[in-house]
Amino acid sequence: MNLTIIIFSCLLFCFTLLPLVRNEYWIFRIFDYPRLQKLVLNCAAFVLMLLMYTGPALTLYIFLLLLALNIAYLLSLILPFTRLAKKQVLRAGPHNGNMGLSIMIANVFQDNTNSAGCLKEIARANPDVVLLLETNERWDIQTRSLESTYPHFKRVPLENTYGLLLYSKLELTDTTVKYLVEKDIPSIHTKIKLRGGQLVQFYAVHPTPPIPAENIRSTERDKELLLIADLAKASELPVIVAGDLNDVAWSHTTELFLKMSGLLDPRRGRGFFNSFHAHYFFIRFPLDHAFVSRHFKLIKIKRLNNCKSDHFPIFLNVQLEDEAYNEQQPLHADSSDVEEAAEKKEKI
Repeated sequence: MNLTIIIFSCLLFCFTLLPLVRNEYWIFRIFDYPRLQKLVLNCAAFVLMLLMYTGPALTLYIFLLLLALNIAYLLSLILPFTRLAKKQVLRAGPHNGNMGLSIMIANVFQDNTNSAGCLKEIARANPDVVLLLETNERWDIQTRSLESTYPHFKRVPLENTYGLLLYSKLELTDTTVKYLVEKDIPSIHTKIKLRGGQLVQFYAVHPTPPIPAENIRSTERDKELLLIADLAKASELPVIVAGDLNDVAWSHTTELFLKMSGLLDPRRGRGFFNSFHAHYFFIRFPLDHAFVSRHFKLIKIKRLNNCKSDHFPIFLNVQLEDEAYNEQQPLHADSSDVEEAAEKKEKI
């Protein structure tokens, strides 16, 4: 039993340390995801070591100290996404329908056949904008009925699990499809005209994850996110970036994206809103995101009902407010962040 506890604890130390290695190979990046799971397992190891370890006292004290440090470190990464932390996007004031915008982001899982269930969830949530990811030709055809409620749209159905369908009640202008990094991985760039006439720059993205079946490194994902960050930073309009980023809210890459873009994360100070995996509660991570510029305040963010996909949809409702820009502060990039971002964008 003593040896089992020690081996278990050593593995947990490794799982925590691996993401600290700034290597883009998948084995290092995949351990960015389960921060909450690692925290729970470290707490369990601490209790096991305290109650069941019968070896040398010095070894006991060393492992208890290391586990305590590990727990403290993981807590520091997770706490910004709990209600104990400061909110990065402040609560909106009185609702103004002319300045509000609601978005539903849903990775539908391409092989999922429950398009009827997805349409019912869209009708129930009734967002202004619907972004469907992993949509192929079949999903495109089976969701065409959205046109009656969402007359403005851009459809990019693909059979490679990276198709995008964007539907909007609000007018879309200057809509383009770009392939920023990989020739078969699209992103939609468009302006959305709010009911009050204000234009909002919107980017719909779904970069590839760092896994052996896709890309063995995070190079492509990181580069696409940082190129989007540059566009967001340079925009003279309020900005929203939404989609399945195939990265968790607390990762180094996502934090670098926020620093370089100047965007804000509505999750911070509110909760995880884990969107994947919908079928296994013990391996859930926040992979589907909507980041906003400082011009917006939050009305609502929530996780919606799963429609037999491996992702839960995410619903976001935000509002433009005159004072918001000066009341909210983004993360700031230092010289090392700028250098790292430049290096990542030069790759491939």
